[in-house]
Amino acid sequence: MDEVPGPTIEIEIVYALPQKQYVQTLRVPVGATIAQALERSGIRHRHPEIIPGSAAVGIFGKRADLSAVLHDRDRIEIYRPLIADPKQARRARAIRRVKPAR
Repeated sequence: MDEVPGPTIEIEIVYALPQKQYVQTLRVPVGATIAQALERSGIRHRHPEIIPGSAAVGIFGKRADLSAVLHDRDRIEIYRPLIADPKQARRARAIRRVKPAR
């Protein structure tokens, strides 16, 4: 990893897959944005399914814009698209539980 000149902050980038989790600790310049940190991390080279600009990201579970300025110890989370609509899945589970007794 290249050294960053000037004052820096430490951040963490997290990307969870079904079978494993990617976690990287990184030092970035003070005032860096989420987009800059993701670019510096090189995560897109390891995970090409992450599409810049359209991937949903957040800091500690709260959605954030790629232009959000980072603070020391922030945890950037990259979210994968949902494979099922949560409301539909909840309804289907409720219907299965309420099946008539035989």
